[in-house]
This record gives sequence, structure tokens and C-alpha cells, in this order.
Amino acid sequence: MNARVLKSVLAASLALNVGFVGAVGYRQWLGSGMARTQPASALADRLSLSPSQRAAWHALEQPFLDDLATNWTDIRAQRQALLDEIFSGHPDTARLASIQARIASLQDAQQKRVIAQLLAEQAVLDEGQRALLKTLLLDEYGRQASTREGHLHQVPPQP
Repeated sequence: MNARVLKSVLAASLALNVGFVGAVGYRQWLGSGMARTQPASALADRLSLSPSQRAAWHALEQPFLDDLATNWTDIRAQRQALLDEIFSGHPDTARLASIQARIASLQDAQQKRVIAQLLAEQAVLDEGQRALLKTLLLDEYGRQASTREGHLHQVPPQP
């Protein structure tokens, strides 16, 4: 595999993950990031959870966020290894393929965890709350349409 193909595979892999996980990051920011300053999460407030729903929601949320943080740490380490290999004096295509496969595996596991979390959360919600959560997630997907790598390669606007 040549370097161009590997870079394209990496970009595609990153693009697939960024959109999906961006929505989860948004939920984390809404749900737990603000929880440090408020006893109730902003997302729980936006969904108008009842006290019993809120308790169930919070019981599901922390283990998920912990798993997600661990997974992101693992993905970042593999991305670092990938970049180190790409920019080494003599990149080893077999090693690049191996690292890319590990990143894909981690991303796949992360997406499965996100799906399991969303299924568990939607079971806590009523029909209207599920529709609102879906709308919030779809809105976030739209905002995450491009990748960071894409932004790095964009030509700046001409004055």
C-alpha cells in the first residue's frame, strides 16, 4: 500500500468516527461538562426528565463517559503512533496498516458502545423525549460534517 492510499484510509476512518462521536462529545459537554456547576445536567434539563428518569439517566451516564474517555485515550495513542510512522525516515507500510487496523478496531468498539448507550438511554425516555434527543443528535452530526484534517488542508479565503 502506498502512502497516499494509507493517508486516504486514515482520513476516511477519522471522518467516519468524528461525526458519530462528535455527537456524543456534544452530549458529554451538555450532560456532564455543565454538571460540575449544576446538580442536574443540561441535557437532562433539555429533555425534561422526571426525577426517576434523571436517576436512571445518571446511572447510565458515568460508566459510559468513563469508557469513552478510555477509548479516546487509546485512539489518540494509536494516531500518534501512526503519525510517528508516517513521518519517520522510512515508513513501514505493514506497520502503518497494522496501526490503522487497530484504530479502526478501537473506533468500531467505540461506535458499538455509543449505540448501546443510546439504546439504553432511549429506553429511559418517553416518545417526545426520544424525538428531541434524536433531533439534537442529528443537529450535532450536521455541525460535525467536516474533519479536522480537512480543515488543515483548506485554502484560506483570499482577501
